Formats: sequence, C-alpha cells, structure tokens
Amino acid sequence: MARIIAVANQKGGVGKTTTSVNLAASLAVMRHKVLLVDLDPQGNATMGSGVDKGNLQKSACDVMLGEIEATEAIVRAEDAGFDILPANSDLTAAEVSLVNEFSRESRLRRALEPIVDNYDWIFIDCPPSLNMLTINALSAADSVLIPIQCEYYALEGLSALIRTVEQIREAVNPNLEVLGILRTMFDPRNNLANDVSAQLIMHFGEKVFRTVIPRNVRLAEAPSYGVPVLLHDKQSRGAMSYLALAGELSHRNQAAH
Repeated sequence: MARIIAVANQKGGVGKTTTSVNLAASLAVMRHKVLLVDLDPQGNATMGSGVDKGNLQKSACDVMLGEIEATEAIVRAEDAGFDILPANSDLTAAEVSLVNEFSRESRLRRALEPIVDNYDWIFIDCPPSLNMLTINALSAADSVLIPIQCEYYALEGLSALIRTVEQIREAVNPNLEVLGILRTMFDPRNNLANDVSAQLIMHFGEKVFRTVIPRNVRLAEAPSYGVPVLLHDKQSRGAMSYLALAGELSHRNQAAH
C-alpha cells in the first residue's frame, strides 16, 4: 500500500512543486513506483514533469468532480519515470463546484482508494492556500511534508499550517501526521537563514529533515525544460540534495514499519 504524502504550505514560493516533482523523480530512480497528483490549478507540477497542461483530454478536475476514475486521467511522465494525475486551470472550476457537494472534503481520498496498492508512494502537490483542494489533499494523505524557506515570516506560517493539520485530524482524518519539515532554497551564508533553521530544530527536533535543499541554479532552470533536475543536471547540488532526501524519506518509512 502506498504512503500518501501531501506536500503543503499555505505560503507560496517555498518549493512545494519543486519538492513534489524532484522527490517523485528521485524515488522513481530508486525503483519505487510513484504517483504524483497535481492538485494546483496552476499545473506547474504537470509541466515540470514533462506533460503539456494545455493539451489534456482528462485531468484532476474530472476526477475531483467524480466524472471519471483516477486511472482514466493518470498519464505516464516517461522521462521523469513516474505516473502523474495532471492538472490545469480547469481545477479551479472543480473547487467552486465542490463547495455545495456532499462529502466534498473526501473526493480525492475516494478517488485514490482503488489505486493505492499500485504504488509505493503517492505525492500530492497542494495549492498555496487553504482551500477545498488542500483540504481534500490533507483528508486523503497519511502525512504532510512541509517545505519551508528559512526567512522571517516562515515560523508564523508554519504554526498556522500545523493548526490546520490538527483541525483536519480532529474533523476528518485522524491518521494525519506531520511527516517532516524541509528547509528549501537554503543559503548557509545568510545569518537569518541559519537563525531560522536553528529555531526550527529547537522547536521541532527530529521532525526537521537532515537534508537541506540549497539555492541552486540548475534546480531553478529544470522546470523550464519540463524535466526534474535529475534529468537536467544529475551532478548538480539540487539533484544530489533531492536524492539524499529520497533516501532519508525511504529510511524513515522503513523505520516506521
């Protein structure tokens, strides 16, 4: 049965999509079966995996509206090495339509139930806000991976997200847990970044991943080529960091079981 991980943060620009795509690719290289669910109407994870969001016949929108099964919309990101449930701006319409639907917060969970045994890992790339799509992701997930940029407002946003996770746990998903906090776009020459990093470790201890994702040009370039950084430059620090994170994540999962 797959481990279902929502990659979430209510703050934008912290590396959610970068982490979702590159972690999926890194685990695929390690011969794991991986599904990436793009639940952001911007469709950046779809494009970053090499799938054209402007040419989708079926997408996450159709799945969320209950019009098709997830297997009918899932496509293979051949170069990246994993499967993806793609998304585009149509997903915004799905969110609006879900507002008045019964059991609207569990649409994604029900859609994934028939295929959860087909994969080792399922990652859900969440939109940068707490909306019905994010709630669906948190309702479907076993755990939450929180990318965070080590800057001034980061801790405040993190506290708000953890409160949200607790509310979801109490209301609809009692098994939901915070898997870990990932420091992204990290520059060790920046004193503020080091201070925030130290505070994260002090407050959250082992919940903070040992792996740190650095600021890296190759990592930033890769989406424009429609590939994970492993395919853009496998020797780059960005690629090495996500491979290390995949190893740490796999080790944590084995230890938990």
